[in-house]
Amino acid sequence: MQKGEPPTCARSSMFLIGKNSRGNWVVQDQRGTCGGLFVDRVKALRFALFENGNNPQAVVMVPGVLELNTSGRPIAPPLLPSNDGARRKLQMA
Repeated sequence: MQKGEPPTCARSSMFLIGKNSRGNWVVQDQRGTCGGLFVDRVKALRFALFENGNNPQAVVMVPGVLELNTSGRPIAPPLLPSNDGARRKLQMA
């Protein structure tokens, strides 16, 4: 990327950050077009902020499990917690 070139993802996109079932940090834009796996939260947050134009209001920390969506389809909203209080899970559309 050259200086002055826009980030690879749309600046207006909201980004979700959470851990997957293997303990890796996941970043995924809500549109399902951009994301990645990271070894720590700081690097995941840095990526999300860079890709969305440094807009912290458009970054959401997801409780529970967040698996990387590689389908390219938008992510559905989080499901409500189950009756037994199990972790929330984002369902891929």
